[in-house]
Amino acid sequence: MVVKSVCDWIEEAAPLALQEIYDNAGLLVGNPQMEIKSVLITIDVTETVIEEALQKGCNLIVAHHPLIFNGLKKLTYENEVQRCILKAVQNQIAIYAAHTNLDNVFQGVSAKMAQKIELKNLRILQPKNELLSKLTVYVPRLHAYALRQTLFDAGAGEIGNYDACSFNLEGIGTFRAGERSNPFVGEIGELHSEPEIKIEIIMPNYLKAKIIRVLIQNHPYEEPAFDIIPLKNIWNRVGAGIVGELNEPEDEYVFLNRIKKIFNIPVLRHTDLLQKQIKTVALCGGSGSSLLNDAFAANADIFISADFKYHEFFQAERRILIADIGHYESEQFTKDIFYEIITKKIPTFAVQISDTKTNPINYL
Repeated sequence: MVVKSVCDWIEEAAPLALQEIYDNAGLLVGNPQMEIKSVLITIDVTETVIEEALQKGCNLIVAHHPLIFNGLKKLTYENEVQRCILKAVQNQIAIYAAHTNLDNVFQGVSAKMAQKIELKNLRILQPKNELLSKLTVYVPRLHAYALRQTLFDAGAGEIGNYDACSFNLEGIGTFRAGERSNPFVGEIGELHSEPEIKIEIIMPNYLKAKIIRVLIQNHPYEEPAFDIIPLKNIWNRVGAGIVGELNEPEDEYVFLNRIKKIFNIPVLRHTDLLQKQIKTVALCGGSGSSLLNDAFAANADIFISADFKYHEFFQAERRILIADIGHYESEQFTKDIFYEIITKKIPTFAVQISDTKTNPINYL
């Protein structure tokens, strides 16, 4: 087992193309072809985490927050980031991070929070748009089924909770093969008519190169005709935050205390109680204050996130209950996501969850 294998498994669940433009997810330190002894999972990479990896014989660290976030111009041991990089390199420890790409997928950080709270009817709080395209391709009728299946296998045709989605229309295609051609049907120099199927199928933009490559490799024609149309549509499987419902409405005070227990929060900051029941819950792991308007739009009774500033609490305007549970606290179960991704591929693989407390915030 090599480092790249684990990277590929994580990126299958949380593609790097879905990270925010400012982010720096992916393999940050190490040789992708290095053989792995054991994996250590953490939220943050610190010197203590590096030392823990050494003690436990782990030579791959998988983290949520990227160790290298801003540009580096030198490596001189002058801060913890530099010291961690140098110590990792010296001890042949690879470091990988899945950050906003794991935030933006449907089964990501916020969904794990929702799972812990036992929400149902989950949907993305702030879905993204302009990440999809429509592929239209024309194929001989007898080859349409096989080509469709190949495109589905490559990742095309998923709409919400449905897969293998396509639209198909019969028609007649015409063409005349030139002298240098090698036509699949028809004769060189003669106008040919062929019964064809027009297939329309949705695909994620980040898979476009792969899907087109597969199309060309599996299409019977020497020169397959196809169109790609960018879509403005919202992609309801990708975006920030999650909104869902409780099985039964809960009293505000009871619900806040349950949240405090689930996330092991020493101090929970919140706006004034509104003297109403909690039913619809919006949440976002990490710094999610910018999603407050989306929580309003979702008619949520409460918005759970972290890193709200003083003046941002006023924006609740007694229309919603805001609960700031802390950045680390909201993302702590991300370690479980990594563990599940890796052990699902190889249940017997050596994967350990870090014992190091990396939360830099303490409470008195």
